[in-house]
Amino acid sequence: MDPKYTYSYFRVSKTEAVLDSARKYRDLRLRALQESPGSFASTYEIESKFTNADWADRVTVPDREIFICAATPIQPDRTQLDVMEWIGQVTLRGPMSRDEFTLPVESGQRPPKRDEEEERWQMLSLFTLSEHRGNGLGRNLCREALQYLRNYRSDPPNIHVRLMVKPENHVTVSLYKRLGFIEAGKATLAEALIANGDGHCLPKDTSTAKYSDRTGLIMVFDISRP
Repeated sequence: MDPKYTYSYFRVSKTEAVLDSARKYRDLRLRALQESPGSFASTYEIESKFTNADWADRVTVPDREIFICAATPIQPDRTQLDVMEWIGQVTLRGPMSRDEFTLPVESGQRPPKRDEEEERWQMLSLFTLSEHRGNGLGRNLCREALQYLRNYRSDPPNIHVRLMVKPENHVTVSLYKRLGFIEAGKATLAEALIANGDGHCLPKDTSTAKYSDRTGLIMVFDISRP
């Protein structure tokens, strides 16, 4: 079957075409929240009320790097001014301090190394629209993000990337393993939300099993800079 689209991958600039990027990110994010509501801590009801300024803030947050997969039709509709559509994304949060990266001993995660030895990042929000799945886009998105970490600066010499995922999400876990991530422990939902920068989504009482059971899978990947 002939392909219908070509795909490209890139980091969202925090200084160029911010309003246009914010609009495209909003459209992708709201579709994702509708399509897979169980994959996110937030909801469509919450984020559909965000203003244009809110979305601009989302794509320019200092400790976030957003990477996009865009689809361009091979035979585009010439009546459309912009035929490139954002259809997938993954986010990196960091660099994180040792304190904010550290988890309790019972998580099984090793203690972070010193700042001069390693840089620490959290990977989150990997998603592609359903009609484009099966083309290796999630894998390529992650590779784009990891390559950025290798090259955007020269030190410290090592990068420690962590993510937290539901172990029953076998397709996603398998994807991360093929990228080189290894299992490194178990996290609670409360820990995962805080690590992802979504601590504001937590209720006042986090002692319930939903937030305190250690059921989330921690996976890590170590990178050496050239």
